[in-house]
Amino acid sequence: MSTIIKGESYLDTLNNVERKKHTQKIKIIKHLYVKGSRTNSELCNVIGMSSPTSMSLLNELMSEGLVEKQGRAKSEGGRKPDLYGLRDNSLFVLSIAMGRFKTRMAIFDNNNNNITGIKTFPIRVSDGIGAHELLYQHAQDVISSSGIDTRKLMGVGLNMPGLVDSKEGNNFTYMNPPEGSPSLQQLLEDKFQKPVHIENDVKASALAEYRFGLAHGKKDVLVLSLDWGIGLGVILDGKLQRGTTGYSGEIGHIPFVNDGALCYCGKRGCLETVASGIALARLAKEGIKSGQNSLLNELSDQEIDRIEPQLVIDAANRGDQYAISILSQLGMNLGKGIAILMQLYNPELVILGGRIAEARQYITTPIQHSINIYCMTQIREKTTIALSKLGQNAGILGSVAVVMENIFEDVIDY
Repeated sequence: MSTIIKGESYLDTLNNVERKKHTQKIKIIKHLYVKGSRTNSELCNVIGMSSPTSMSLLNELMSEGLVEKQGRAKSEGGRKPDLYGLRDNSLFVLSIAMGRFKTRMAIFDNNNNNITGIKTFPIRVSDGIGAHELLYQHAQDVISSSGIDTRKLMGVGLNMPGLVDSKEGNNFTYMNPPEGSPSLQQLLEDKFQKPVHIENDVKASALAEYRFGLAHGKKDVLVLSLDWGIGLGVILDGKLQRGTTGYSGEIGHIPFVNDGALCYCGKRGCLETVASGIALARLAKEGIKSGQNSLLNELSDQEIDRIEPQLVIDAANRGDQYAISILSQLGMNLGKGIAILMQLYNPELVILGGRIAEARQYITTPIQHSINIYCMTQIREKTTIALSKLGQNAGILGSVAVVMENIFEDVIDY
C-alpha cells in the first residue's frame, strides 16, 4: 500500500532526504492529475529535476500502483517517448454537494471516474449542525457499498451554499457550530478520520469549470450560478479568488433596486430579489393570482404555493408567453448585473450555470441584450457568454477538485 498521501505526522518521521523524495513524488502526482499523462522529459522540465531522478521516482510510483505507462508521445525524430499517467482507482475522493433541499454524494477516483454514481439523500443544509451526523452515516453507506480500499480514500470534499470560510472550516450561514465548539470541518474529520475540505458551492463549481469544463486553459473567467439564489466564482490569472474570509462573490446581495423587496439577507432591493429563482417563483405566483393567461394556471393552489423555477422553464419551453416574459424580465436584470461584473473584471469568458441557466435561449437572449446596453463595447466584444456544459455535475466535481488541490497543497507549495 502506497504511503504517498500522508499527513504531517508521517512527514515528521522522514529525514531530509526522504522528505525531499516524498515531495518530488507528490509533485509528479499533482502534475499528472492536473495536466494528464506526460513524458519523463516533460516532468523533468516542469518540476525541475534530472531525468534519472524523475525516472527513478516514476518507477517507484509504478511499483506502488499509482502510475502506469499510457502509450507513447509524438516524436520529432527517433524513438517515441513513453507517456506516464495515473492509474484508474489508485486514489479516491468522497464528494458531497449539500443544497437547500437535498444532498448528493459520489466517490470519484484520481482520473475523475465516478465509481458509485450520484446518490441523493434528504439532508438539507438548513437542518442545523446536527446534520453532520446524518452526513457521516449516509457517507459510510456509500463508502461501504462502493467496495473501495478505504486506505486509498484521500479525503472528503463538502460544498454548500452560504458564507463559507474554507480556512476556518465553517459555514457562517448554515450548520454553524456554537461558539467555542469545534468547527464543522473538525467535527467531520473526527468522524471520517480523513482530511475534510469545505467550500462554498459556487466556488466549488467555478473550480470544476476551471479543471474540467469550459474554463479549462483560460485565465480570467466568471462563473455564475443561477439557482434559487445567485452566486459568483471568480478566476483571475488562473486562480480561484476567495477574498479575506472566503466570502467573495456575493453578487446576489448587491443593492440593485431602491426600496425594493426585502431579501432574506435582511436588506431591500438586492439583485436576488429581481433576478433569481426566488424572484422567478414570486413573479409566477403573482401572475397566476392576478389572472395572467398562462399554462401555470393548471397548477393547484398547493402547487402554486410551492412553485419551483423548473415549472416556469417547462412552461416557457411549451410556448407559454407569460413564462417567457418573466424569464426575459429576469434575464434583463441579470444582464445588467453581469455587465457590471464584466467592467470590473474584464473576463475572457462568463459561464452561466444552475437551474435558471437551463432555460437556455429564454434567459441567455435577454442577458445578452442587457449586456449590449449596459457594458462598454470594448469589453463586451472580447468576452464570451456561454452555458455550462457540466450542468448539475459542476458542484459534485468541484468538491473533487477542492480535495485534490488541498491534499497536494498540504504537502507542497507547487
